Amino acid sequence: MTHDTHFKAPKYWPTWFSIGLLQLWARLPWSLQYKIAQLLGFVAFHCARRRRHIVDVNLKLAFPQWSLNERKKQVRQTLFNNMLGLVEAANAYHKPAESYRDKTTFVGLEVLQSAIDEGRGVLLLGAHYSHLDLSGLLVSLVCHPSAIYRPNNNPLIDHYINKGRLTFMRSVIARTDMRKIARALKNSEIVWYPPDQDFGKSHSVYAPFFNTNASTITVTSRLLKFNQSEVVVMSCSRDDSRERYTIEFQKLSQPIPTGDDVIDATRVNEALENCIRKAPTQYMWTHRRFKTQPDGRAKLYD
Repeated sequence: MTHDTHFKAPKYWPTWFSIGLLQLWARLPWSLQYKIAQLLGFVAFHCARRRRHIVDVNLKLAFPQWSLNERKKQVRQTLFNNMLGLVEAANAYHKPAESYRDKTTFVGLEVLQSAIDEGRGVLLLGAHYSHLDLSGLLVSLVCHPSAIYRPNNNPLIDHYINKGRLTFMRSVIARTDMRKIARALKNSEIVWYPPDQDFGKSHSVYAPFFNTNASTITVTSRLLKFNQSEVVVMSCSRDDSRERYTIEFQKLSQPIPTGDDVIDATRVNEALENCIRKAPTQYMWTHRRFKTQPDGRAKLYD
């Protein structure tokens, strides 16, 4: 059974309807896209209580200096950015990269080019920003990486996302397919890898992330040991309400691998944290980043 035939089943009709609305949203001028995201963010803040709670817990842990009122404001902004990220993804899937060239500022291109010139592949470390997919489109203006991803639980959404990403990515590789990831690096390709989610205790160590113990996967070090590839940290931020973006490439302040997984994870987390702090609410704080803990604090999101 082909995908097209399979996805005609009635259970996928709500998903098709949502995709259709998203595509219509993406056809509107940026100012209207932005205003609709504000409305959806308002609705999410008042109705998506579970998601709002997760964001609130994360921001309380990451930014303890914020007052209650300030944190509430930033929770609202985070949910808004997540809503805007939906249409930014649709924009990425349906618009040519060249349409964003004049809207994008690149910083540190010499860092990326130097890593490419080494000829051993490049591990491009990023984070789960709300505009994750659009940042992939923007990066395609200067290089052609493969993206590592976790398959979506909804097969139709997964199909839609992957089809969209393949319009600007060399390939998409499931995060569990270590052989394919290693092969890409061995072939001197660029692999875009976000190591900032909590996947449990397997193949992970505990390292600080925003001053909080976080289960951090060790795959980054394993891949670098395998091929001695170069590592470049990439960040993406939007200029507030304007449809303008900054992509920055930089070296790790301290090299990895060191032979110690905890030290390596700490250095990776520190690099990503520094990127996220440039625009804190443009990060996907909707993930339960600190859910896995060695001391029984896993229930902090309850």
